Amino acid sequence: MKFVKDEEEKTRDYIFQKDTKTKFGAWFIIIVLLILVAAVAISGIHFKWF
Repeated sequence: MKFVKDEEEKTRDYIFQKDTKTKFGAWFIIIVLLILVAAVAISGIHFKWF
């Protein structure tokens, strides 16, 4: 099983595909996770948990 499929390949045995939807989804998830980590850190500093 391949991990990433190029757009030109005809195989269906893959996990991710190299196209704009997959790239947008990955960046969106990374940005949301970074915002959540920042929010936890900021609230921890504000409530003096750290």
